[in-house]
Amino acid sequence: MTDQEVGIGPKVTGEGRNPGDLSPKELIERIIRVDHAGEFGAVRIYEGQYAVLKDHEDAPTIQHMKEQEEVHRERFEKLIAERRVRPTLLSPIWHVAGYALGAGTALLGREAAMACTEAVEEVIDEHYLHQLEQLGEDEPELREIIEQFRAEEIEHRDIAREHGAKEAPGYEALTTAVKAGSKLAIWLSSRI
Repeated sequence: MTDQEVGIGPKVTGEGRNPGDLSPKELIERIIRVDHAGEFGAVRIYEGQYAVLKDHEDAPTIQHMKEQEEVHRERFEKLIAERRVRPTLLSPIWHVAGYALGAGTALLGREAAMACTEAVEEVIDEHYLHQLEQLGEDEPELREIIEQFRAEEIEHRDIAREHGAKEAPGYEALTTAVKAGSKLAIWLSSRI
């Protein structure tokens, strides 16, 4: 059963909003801005992981996930242009930070790279679900994109688990730090 079938999301974007809440237009712009930033960062994480693990047996798996993230990023780049949304001003930071996170965790070992992937994708799953709850039936294209990309992010999380994420040294500390950083990046990118 899909989220729409169980009634997630208002009938119209912005329905039931309170004084001081974003207007529907501002909400859509924020969603597109932050999702574009997130997909940009995800590509950089996988590029960093791949650079370190390119000769490892998991390299094709990392490459597959990176290619899916590139499709996501390109789709949000198209939406930014079509809807004339200002991208985040933090892209230069995410360019460096994403790569550093991917390469840094991969240098700790493949399990740490997979723990990083698991943590990031768990946060993105929750983030996309929250967006679906905010979007109404008046945004069918954006809902469909987010639903599809959310399913692929869940796939990435599951791949990371299957490839030993929980075996990473310091798993709890590592995933807690990555989740906190991901949530901060989402908050900042949606606003700056």
